[in-house]
Amino acid sequence: MFASSTQSVPAVQCVPRHIAIIMDGNGRWAKKRLLPRVAGHKRGLDAVRDTVKTCIDLGVEYLTLFAFSTENWRRPADEVNFLMELFFVALDREVERLHQNNIRLRVIGSRERFSAAICQRIDAAEAKTAANGGLVLTIAADYGGRWDVLQAVNRLHAQGAVLIDEENLAANLSMAYAPEPDLFIRTGGEQRISNFLLWQLAYTELYFTDLLWPDFGKEALGQALSSFRSRERRFGRTSEQLPQANRRG
Repeated sequence: MFASSTQSVPAVQCVPRHIAIIMDGNGRWAKKRLLPRVAGHKRGLDAVRDTVKTCIDLGVEYLTLFAFSTENWRRPADEVNFLMELFFVALDREVERLHQNNIRLRVIGSRERFSAAICQRIDAAEAKTAANGGLVLTIAADYGGRWDVLQAVNRLHAQGAVLIDEENLAANLSMAYAPEPDLFIRTGGEQRISNFLLWQLAYTELYFTDLLWPDFGKEALGQALSSFRSRERRFGRTSEQLPQANRRG
């Protein structure tokens, strides 16, 4: 398990080890083109493929994508049904491509409201890619940051834990297998984290862009990384305490 950024100072690198993204704007992208919202979700899947490839080329180790939140069930039923179908089809069509590229797939979030068929596809996809040593691609589906913390506490309670501290709580979170994100990106113009990785984003650099997710490509990711490299990652220290290479300006 990785130590949290409030317990130890992680190494600072030019390329983030872990990028987390809220892929916002699919519906608006379609609406601007007088297309149904589902067309935006289809185009958004192409943007996912492009982003995965770029992250591999850059040497990013972990990429986490917020695909469907616990709150997204409030959307119109036909859109939710389409998203579930798209998720199902993507698991069928994309897993072999991920496997051939040495990518490990992880899916986090509650599975209680998914169909048995989707749950079976998730299990099969995770098992097929489990031994892969390249990029770890995490899809957050029916995920919420508050749910994540609560399920960790409930798990510790079931284990009979008397004291809950950062170490044992973090070990029971959905992403205990990954370091905390170095860079968080949200497309679509909104500037909030919307219940995504609430615990893990404590010291993450935040980047917001007006670009809608289907328009987010290699150049846009490069701009996000340029912004990341301009930040001073102090983790509670002063600028003078930082190694010279990590100082801004």
